[in-house]
Amino acid sequence: MGRTARELIDGLRSVQANDKSLGQHFLHDEGVLNRTMELAQLSKSDKVLEVGPGPGVLTEKIINSGAELFAVEIDEGACEHLRSNFPKMNLIQGDVLKVDWPEVNKVVANIPYQISSPLIDKITRIPAIKTVVILVQEEFAQRLVVETVADRGSLGLCTALDWKSVMDRRVGSHCFIPAPKVNSRLIMMERIEIPEGAKLAKMLIRQGFGQRRKKLRNTLAKAPKRINRINGWHSSAYRAAFESLDSSLLERRPEELDLADWLELVKRLTDFVQAMG
Repeated sequence: MGRTARELIDGLRSVQANDKSLGQHFLHDEGVLNRTMELAQLSKSDKVLEVGPGPGVLTEKIINSGAELFAVEIDEGACEHLRSNFPKMNLIQGDVLKVDWPEVNKVVANIPYQISSPLIDKITRIPAIKTVVILVQEEFAQRLVVETVADRGSLGLCTALDWKSVMDRRVGSHCFIPAPKVNSRLIMMERIEIPEGAKLAKMLIRQGFGQRRKKLRNTLAKAPKRINRINGWHSSAYRAAFESLDSSLLERRPEELDLADWLELVKRLTDFVQAMG
């Protein structure tokens, strides 16, 4: 072991060029890689999923930590490179959004930016995963963490129902080969206890932001399409609860509500339905 990021990147690029369609911008900055590992706090008891390892710059550090590593890589050439350099690693070739994942408790990765949102959605649906450390596009990071009111959207608000997310180091384009046109940001996510009513809150948030220029009294009047998947709810019960709701929050647009406001709406709706019996 002991190979540098640049050596691993040069090894892969000597046999094939970067595939732009896969978002292949390889991180070569050792400081950022070391910071990723500091945030991940890996131990021998951890089972880690790495998404899109590419040349293996992060792979090497995860293996050296003693944690059990599983990696999913879609690019055939990169898989051959990884098998050659890390013959004992657990490598799955395929689309990380489609393949079945092994049982892991952490995700540590420099992910392809075009799959950021669906990847987080898939991670969230696997309760065993407790910690996530990923490198994402900075604009995406800001929306995920909801650093300001201007960043409010369905992504950040829904994510906040399952995770405590914080932004860490900013990573400039010069830290990649080839350099992308955007800056990046390390994100750390730790799973939290899900608040009561989270499922309905997610449905309402997504429905509200689907027409974000309209007031919530208009966009939330119709029951969410899959509300019957929530125990105790169905369309007619929702409509009755909504019609009974007297709240100034409904006169606002979705970006004007913080997470506590959304949960308050859910509580009032739920209280009405429970009172109906």
